[in-house]
Amino acid sequence: MDGVKIIVDNRERNVELLEGLSQFGVEMSFAQLPVGDYVLSDRMCVERKTVRDFEGSVMNSRLFDQMDRLSSGFPKPLLILEGDETDFVLQPNVVLGTIVSIYSDHNVQVIRSSCVSETSLILAKLAEREQKVERRAPRIAGAKRAFTNSQWQVLILGSMPGVGPKLAKSLVSHFKTISGVVSASREELMEVDKIGKKKAEKIHALLNEEFKE
Repeated sequence: MDGVKIIVDNRERNVELLEGLSQFGVEMSFAQLPVGDYVLSDRMCVERKTVRDFEGSVMNSRLFDQMDRLSSGFPKPLLILEGDETDFVLQPNVVLGTIVSIYSDHNVQVIRSSCVSETSLILAKLAEREQKVERRAPRIAGAKRAFTNSQWQVLILGSMPGVGPKLAKSLVSHFKTISGVVSASREELMEVDKIGKKKAEKIHALLNEEFKE
């Protein structure tokens, strides 16, 4: 793979993975990437997540924003999900549903990898194809962006269990403000698409119950 290059995010330095890329003859350069962990061409960028990283970003609601930024910056965004099936703590239907959403709602292709060495091989092979077959050199795209108030509103509401970014956007679009969502009755919450009685009761309770240590 002589002549193949990958731009690596300088905060993502897994020594074993980098040694694997080096053994495949990949030339690496390091930069603080606006999005993703590995730039393979002017159109392809890869976010790598171990099972633990993946589950953590699902639980703190950061995953889908990361996927949106990745797909906004590159036409061919990829997520490599690294780890064994037995490493997952989340239920299989939650993992599968999240992967389906990443692809169908955020246009990010998910590739499974069993271990670091396989991830190195996948990255090297993808970069080789992009650069030697498609003749596309790696180039940093995307940009760091400050969140708008609207994006913060979606992020805040989307952090609630069972809500997520799509439903959060529907809520704030319907009620116009976060305070409007907070003051809405259970019946008013049910006017929003995808919110039934149980979900309306859960959202109403989270936003209105008194805090207890």
